[in-house]
Amino acid sequence: MRRLILTAAAATVAALTLSACGTTEPANDANDSKKGREPINLTDATGAKVKLDGPAKKVVGTEWNVVESLISLGVDPTGVADVKGYKTWDTAVPLKNDPKDIGTRGEPSMDTVASLKPDLIVATTDLSEAAVKQLRKVAPVLAVRPADAADPIGQMTDNLDLIAKATGTTQQSAKLKKDFEAKLAEGKKALADAGLAGAEYAFADGYVTANQVSIRPFTSGSLIGAVNEKLGLKNAWKVKGDKSYGLGATDVEGLTRLGDDVHFAYIGNDSDKSSTPFTGALAKDKVWTSLPFVKKGNVHRLPDGVWMFGGPESMNQYVDSVVAALTK
Repeated sequence: MRRLILTAAAATVAALTLSACGTTEPANDANDSKKGREPINLTDATGAKVKLDGPAKKVVGTEWNVVESLISLGVDPTGVADVKGYKTWDTAVPLKNDPKDIGTRGEPSMDTVASLKPDLIVATTDLSEAAVKQLRKVAPVLAVRPADAADPIGQMTDNLDLIAKATGTTQQSAKLKKDFEAKLAEGKKALADAGLAGAEYAFADGYVTANQVSIRPFTSGSLIGAVNEKLGLKNAWKVKGDKSYGLGATDVEGLTRLGDDVHFAYIGNDSDKSSTPFTGALAKDKVWTSLPFVKKGNVHRLPDGVWMFGGPESMNQYVDSVVAALTK
């Protein structure tokens, strides 16, 4: 359950009162509502033309990041992939309704989606072309690119804007982005005031498979990594990340390449014991326990439920969690 936690591998985030409550304004503000049912024409990440009769109201989301965007924009999704997983991993923007579970994020049930008669299906390009093709027979599909290591924050906000155009919630999108920028500035100041400007910081998640511990570094190309740098932290990872999510791969031996004074942070989930090797499988590992930053107590477990691959509100939640962990 991760990309790994994502639909494929898994490695990030963050949000928010912004930070933990996930409250939003109504889906249609005064200006947006004036648009009524005027036709909407969009181009999605696949280059496909998406035509809607008006702002979509009955929307299905096949991935957690698009589900978060919908709720943040004030649109309660009719159908959601892996509802239980979303509730576990994304606490920044909780579900406000009781959507139909449409199956897994990688293999949504076509019959279930069709039974909901949606105005729009929001998917990501991680979903197979065959699945998207089938979904297009049910309703218009708006596919977004879930991540781009060349511009992680820009991709996140572009996706939010595209979904907002499809749902007539562009002013709420603008508010979310403004609040996110304010949160970044607030977090950067708090860290600088604590003498942590430029501090070396390494964020990762980990998992155990067949008794083997794998660690996934979030490089500068990850959404989490980009947020860290906006906060004035220095990404300590030297490994290379993938072109989309900016996620690397290493093992416990690879952690010996991190500096002695690095702050190491991670997110796990107690409902999935395989996601918390740093307090589980590695607790008595000689390499792990001998690391200078471990001995110094510079290992920070951030709160469960901060979705590392989410939207602005998850990132707000992440910012608050980092500031709290590093300044306590």
